[in-house]
Amino acid sequence: MPAPPGTDRGEPRDARACRWYSVSLPPDRSSTVPNDHQPRLDVLIVGSGFGGICAALALRRLGVERFELLERRDVPGGTWVQNTYPGAQVDVHSPLYSIAGEPWPWTQMFAERDELERYTQHLLDKHDLRARVAVGADACDLRWDDAARAWEIRTTDGGVRRARFVVCASGPLSQPAYPDIPGRDRFEGAAFHTNAWDHGVDLTGKRVAVVGSGASAAQVIPAIASTVGQLHVFQRTPHWVMPRPDHAFSPWQRRVLARPPVYAAVRAGIYWGLESRMIGFKYSPTMLKHVAQRTALHHLERQVPDPELRAKLTPDFTIGCKRIILSNTLYPALARANVTVHAREDAIAEVVADGVKTKSGAAIGLDAIIWATGYDATDGVLPYTVTGRDGATLADRWADYPRAYLGTTVPGFPNLALVLGPNTGIGHTSALFIVESQMLYIARAVREALATPGGAVEPRADAEERYTAWVHEEMKKTVWEWGGCSSWYKGRSGRVIAMFPGFSFSYRRMTRSYRPEDHDVRR
Repeated sequence: MPAPPGTDRGEPRDARACRWYSVSLPPDRSSTVPNDHQPRLDVLIVGSGFGGICAALALRRLGVERFELLERRDVPGGTWVQNTYPGAQVDVHSPLYSIAGEPWPWTQMFAERDELERYTQHLLDKHDLRARVAVGADACDLRWDDAARAWEIRTTDGGVRRARFVVCASGPLSQPAYPDIPGRDRFEGAAFHTNAWDHGVDLTGKRVAVVGSGASAAQVIPAIASTVGQLHVFQRTPHWVMPRPDHAFSPWQRRVLARPPVYAAVRAGIYWGLESRMIGFKYSPTMLKHVAQRTALHHLERQVPDPELRAKLTPDFTIGCKRIILSNTLYPALARANVTVHAREDAIAEVVADGVKTKSGAAIGLDAIIWATGYDATDGVLPYTVTGRDGATLADRWADYPRAYLGTTVPGFPNLALVLGPNTGIGHTSALFIVESQMLYIARAVREALATPGGAVEPRADAEERYTAWVHEEMKKTVWEWGGCSSWYKGRSGRVIAMFPGFSFSYRRMTRSYRPEDHDVRR
């Protein structure tokens, strides 16, 4: 059965779980702020995945040591600790999907989940960050105290912390989304989201439904198709699928790859190769349709000989409008005799106790339902309440749509930074390149805030408005706007919220060039 809100089964957290009672904190004798308002930490980082680790390393480079990372789960590490579903694998080349200056002897070009977790744990140990992580600390409410010039952070276990600066690195792909299907709670079999895979459920020989056809579904389906008895795949819309150019590294290649100069050279080559994709996404529809799309169609035709199934799996939008899936195993799995693909016209109309009823009137008996329905990565990117200066909440600020200066800071919310905030997503390269770019800007903001006692920094409203207007004007030129699809890149407003409308090196140039005139700094 679906778990109630607030559990670690993947359901959204409920901010009302915060328990508002006083916790005594030790005074900070190094601060000139009155003792009853003293911040305990210089910086608090919410999240211990790659974003939190990058933030911690950036603070270390600044010489800031009074920081802590909050992790809602029992083990630090973020995405690659939480996502344990069968077939989980990165879809960006591993040498680039890593932290610059932190080489790793990858076993293959596209690392699987277990190796990514080992890399994450290696970083925590190498940089002595594990002792800085408070596990089981689920942030639920952040409030700015203007008199103390500090943030008060409360967790669902009743804990309270004060920090002069907060970095929100909880990740845009951490809050599972569920479809609004009647009767979802009535199902009596096993049901779980890919984000919270139930390893206690044996799917061998069972009747299983996978709801969704995006990136996680594309990995789960090939991993379980040969094990289950019957597999029903319910897709809202098909995705474009490209071949995955994977490669297993030999032992000598792994040894060479771990050398910093070689690692840097390999990263650079991969980076510039992937960066060229943005030309098609924004500047050359012809390149998309006549090169990338033809490659994807050839891949489909080669792997799916059945014309009826091939028609179900052929998208009706321009490639790139939705996230492109890289897979050599998805199409063969969908073509198996024990797998049935249900298109939109045969979608689930209702979930019942022993299965589902479809819009075509069919009743399908099921033993398990797997929700491969993605995440709320736009409007619900922060699963906790954030209240800034003058009592305004971030939800109020984002009533129309989420927005932030450089996708990182928000007017009215001093000393607060969002890692992978609005319009920072990159569909053609590594998200970690963007995270590291943000750290250039965040480090400068932290330095400004901590330069004097009670320092506070935030972007000017007019600077954020100019930046946001530029983002959405440029977005009109991208395939995410004109490609003819409805994707998770868009929020409720209809605007593309998840993606940055340009080259990633352009974004890095922006974050590197801190503009004092765009900020208000209070001492």
